[in-house]
Amino acid sequence: MSKQLALDAVHMKSVKQVAHTEYSLGYNVEYCRKLTGKDPSDPEAMAEFQERWAIDFAWAVSGGLHGDWAKRGRTTEMGHAVYAADGSDLRQEVSCPFTTPEEVWAFDAVREYGLPDFEAQVRAYQAEHAEWEQRWPRQLVTGGYYRTIVSGAIATFGWDMLLLALSEPAKMEPVFDSFYRFTKFHMDAWARTSAEVIIQHDDFVWTEGAFMNPEIYRKVLIPRYAEMWKTLHAAGKKVLFCSDGNFVEFAEDIVAAGADGLIFEPMNDFAWMAERFGRTHCLVGSCVDCRDMAFGHWDKVKSDMDRTFALARTCPGIIFATGNHLPGNIPVEMMEKYIAYFLEHRDMRGS
Repeated sequence: MSKQLALDAVHMKSVKQVAHTEYSLGYNVEYCRKLTGKDPSDPEAMAEFQERWAIDFAWAVSGGLHGDWAKRGRTTEMGHAVYAADGSDLRQEVSCPFTTPEEVWAFDAVREYGLPDFEAQVRAYQAEHAEWEQRWPRQLVTGGYYRTIVSGAIATFGWDMLLLALSEPAKMEPVFDSFYRFTKFHMDAWARTSAEVIIQHDDFVWTEGAFMNPEIYRKVLIPRYAEMWKTLHAAGKKVLFCSDGNFVEFAEDIVAAGADGLIFEPMNDFAWMAERFGRTHCLVGSCVDCRDMAFGHWDKVKSDMDRTFALARTCPGIIFATGNHLPGNIPVEMMEKYIAYFLEHRDMRGS
C-alpha cells in the first residue's frame, strides 16, 4: 500500500505503478478467511486483506453530525435487495411519507433536517478524518459527502415520488437547491479540514443514463456542483466526482465544472474516458466488469485488465478499480487470479 502513489495519481504525476482501490471487499468473507486465516469480522483480517491487495486509496465519505436524516425529519424507506452472499442485507420494508407532488415541491432539506453549528461540524470532520488516517495510515483516505443533490432527493422522496415531482421541473429546482445548500455546508466544512482529496458523490443518473431532461443536469445540478467546489479548490483540495450509472453524456460538463477526477462504473466506456480526460484528470475505475468475474469469464477479465494497463501507460492518473464493486458472489478462484494478475502487471517501469 502507498498513500503517496495514490496522491501522485490524483495530482497527475508520473508513477512507477498503477495505484489501486476496490469496493465491497468486506463482502468476500470466504475469500477473506482463506486469504488471512482469520475470522472476517476481525478488524485485523480486513487490514491484512487490504495490505495483501495493495489498496492505496480508501474511498471514505461522511454524512456529518446530522447524517441520520430519519431521526431529524421525513425520509423514505425503499428497502434493499440482496447484495451480501448470505442475504443478510435484504430489507423488504417500503414506506414513503410523501403522498403528493405538492408535498415534495414544498420541501426544504435545510428546514427539515437542520444544520449543526458550523465550527462543531468542522471539528467533527477533522476528528473523523484523523481517526480514518490512523486506521489506514498507508492509504490515501478521502473526505467527502454521499447524499448530494440527487442522492439526497432519492433518500428523502424515494424514486416514485421524485419522478412524479419531476413532472414540473421549475417547481423542483427550489427543492434541489435546498439539497445543494445542505450539501454545500458540508463541503465548506470539509474545506477546513486536513483532508487532501474530497469525494463528491451523487448518483444522478441510471444505468442507461439520464432519467431527467438533460437541461436539468446542465442548468440546475452541475452549476451547483461548480459552486460547491470553489471553496474546496480555494482550500487546496482535489475533488473527485463519483456516481453510479452511465454519465458519459455529462462527463465533459462535470470536468468543466471543476472536477479534478471521475469515479465511475464500467457502463461508462473506460477507453472513452481515458482518451478524453486521462492526461489531465484522475480516473478511478477500469475496463473490468464484476459480472464477468462473478460468472467466471477469466479470459474477458484478463483482456479488460490488459486494456486498462495499456491505457495507464499514457494516463498517469489512473487508480485501478473494478468500478461496480467486488460482491461476495465472486468465486474465490477468480479473486485469486484477479489480484495475482494485477500485482504482476501493475508495474509501469519499462512499459
